[in-house]
Amino acid sequence: MDAHWLVPDWPAPPHVRAVCTTRHGGVSAGRYESLNLGDHVGDLAADVAANRRVLEQAIGARPVFLQQVHGTGVVALEAGDTHDGTAADACTATAVGLACTVMVADCLPVLFTDGSGRRVAAAHAGWRGLAGGVLEAAAACFTPGPGAGTPQGAHTVMAWLGPCIGPKAFEVGPEVKAAFEAHAPEAASCFRPGPAAGKWLADLPALARQRLRTAGVDAVYGNDGSDGWCTVANPSRFFSHRRDGVSGRFAALVWKA
Repeated sequence: MDAHWLVPDWPAPPHVRAVCTTRHGGVSAGRYESLNLGDHVGDLAADVAANRRVLEQAIGARPVFLQQVHGTGVVALEAGDTHDGTAADACTATAVGLACTVMVADCLPVLFTDGSGRRVAAAHAGWRGLAGGVLEAAAACFTPGPGAGTPQGAHTVMAWLGPCIGPKAFEVGPEVKAAFEAHAPEAASCFRPGPAAGKWLADLPALARQRLRTAGVDAVYGNDGSDGWCTVANPSRFFSHRRDGVSGRFAALVWKA
């Protein structure tokens, strides 16, 4: 895979693979330079198709691209079925070779697996989906079924947080703060007053960690809110809709090999 891409540092089983692309490695030009994977942002269709082929060849699995709607829907990917374009913001799979894929350009991508690697999942968490419970919905896919003899720790769910708009750049209105505090008062600690009157700076990774902890996911890796993870602050590495207005999309993927 491209050396510029991010490989999650998490204790996933060896047969669980994951990657987060960057702007590097594709053929798109201009504002979409170079590995734009979004087919809905105004880029040339042929370039997007070429970029997606680059990704598929690099990972040796089939990425499934959803129609993300900033909701909480989760789709279960099945081998042999075509799920591309399904309206959902999270997906899960147990089949080998199907890559759960979410595209982002400021929203938070979250990848999941469990201690045995029996299942993987990916979620697209903008503030609306995060406040609505998309991470809890994705984590619920890992609820163990009936049956004895499961090895200890096999159902321990872990999550990896990818790059997103950072806490120094994510200015929101009071309605966003109120939406999170209505669910959990402790969410107030993830907001600080913004430079504009009545605005707040939101820490999206910290909010995600709170929500995951509530869902029983304590093993969380990746984005800690520092500058290196911020899509807005790293224009040569990440696409950012907030920064550029017209922007490509990069992707986070997890699959079973």
